[in-house]
Amino acid sequence: MAPVEQPHCVKRSSTKRQVILYAVVGGVQLSVDWLTFTTLTSLGISVVVANPFARIVGAVLGFWLNGKLTFAVSEPLKASQAAKFAVSWLAMTLLSTAAIWTTEQLWGLQSAQLAKPVIDVGLAALGFLASKLWIYR
Repeated sequence: MAPVEQPHCVKRSSTKRQVILYAVVGGVQLSVDWLTFTTLTSLGISVVVANPFARIVGAVLGFWLNGKLTFAVSEPLKASQAAKFAVSWLAMTLLSTAAIWTTEQLWGLQSAQLAKPVIDVGLAALGFLASKLWIYR
């Protein structure tokens, strides 16, 4: 019987660990983002302004936590990683904002507030792939 190759097993558990940590960090990030968004929109700020602002607050937290915990970047985070993160964040924010604005137009502000976390969780899979394969590589 051939021994199990350790690097393959390590890689598999590493990806599993990354998915779990990404979900935990994402939950914290999503909560901060959603609370910021609902507070701003409840104060009368447009969803088109409130969503990017709330996502900035969540993104700063998520970038740092994912870099340090999820993808275990041991050296200081690089400017190139921050630039890649910014491009990925901008794309996700445009998609999120368009979906939230459309929801508000069709069903009102309360529906948009409730839909935001669902929309953002849906985009999280794309964010994980961008982080793993491009940003923190």
